Amino acid sequence: MAKKVGVSEATVSRVLNGKPGVSAATRQSVLSALDVLGYERPTQLRGERARLVGLVLPELQNPIFPAFAEVIGGALAQQGLTPVLCTQTKGGVSEADYVELLLQQQVSGVVFAGGGLFAQADAPHDHYRLLAERNIPVVLVNASIPDLGFPCIACDDAVAVGQSWRHLTSLGHERIGLVLGPSDHIPSRRKLTAAREAAQASDGVLPDTHVERAMFSLEGGQAAATRLLERGVTGIICASDPLALGAVRAARRRGHHVPHDVSVVGYDDSAFMTCTEPPLTTVRQPIEAMGRAAVDLLCAQIQGTEVPHRELLFEPELVVRGSTAQVSTR
Repeated sequence: MAKKVGVSEATVSRVLNGKPGVSAATRQSVLSALDVLGYERPTQLRGERARLVGLVLPELQNPIFPAFAEVIGGALAQQGLTPVLCTQTKGGVSEADYVELLLQQQVSGVVFAGGGLFAQADAPHDHYRLLAERNIPVVLVNASIPDLGFPCIACDDAVAVGQSWRHLTSLGHERIGLVLGPSDHIPSRRKLTAAREAAQASDGVLPDTHVERAMFSLEGGQAAATRLLERGVTGIICASDPLALGAVRAARRRGHHVPHDVSVVGYDDSAFMTCTEPPLTTVRQPIEAMGRAAVDLLCAQIQGTEVPHRELLFEPELVVRGSTAQVSTR
């Protein structure tokens, strides 16, 4: 315990016994460590339980999620709240299990950042209803299924796809394909609707054969893009940057050059996308503004303020780099 906080055992003892001679900052660090490590506070200190907030992420392999964690965690700390990071892994602790653990820790609130089960229509959602029944403040980051009843922060998927589609058509691409997440994934559903509308607005079409589904991974993007390339697609819009990197790999495996033969657009503008070869054209999510807005909404609920249980949409920005170019006339 003392080693975890970086203080002496004597200092920990003074805090636990309510003795003087300890700075307020050190005292708070010791008490926060008690909560995070799951120790029960002494009876006289239980009224001072540090305000813990669960920060639930679907994974850490996609760089966008650590980026959200950094912004949200920093904003929580500025409000005197201690983030408890909960990351899902295949075969590991489930989202529902994390919710149970967070409730046991008497958290002040929970932020679900990224593609949690709230964004999947066919997934179980009982643990969200449990949070609502306990009146735990919750904020969702990413488009959610209808009727969950929590405030939600999201990037505007329709604007993102519209920007990507117009960019590719301006370069002369007519055979544009999409690599999306699973069919029950709400942001992917929104992207598909927006793509169909964008195709219609440009007097084009989006055949079903030009839409592929994949798990959100580089390998998933590669497999889906390979199928699209077999059907003659020259421009590919992807629902995440890892999917887009998989599409670039698929093109190369088929002997195509990116961007001269195939143009690829990602989504997120996550870390290191300027360092790929070629640097990835992608749609940037405003994670700083979104993360801070999520914390503001959570803090308002914690303080007892009524907040609208609706979705706040944030404007994305197309960042043009080296993975898109004029369509080849060969």
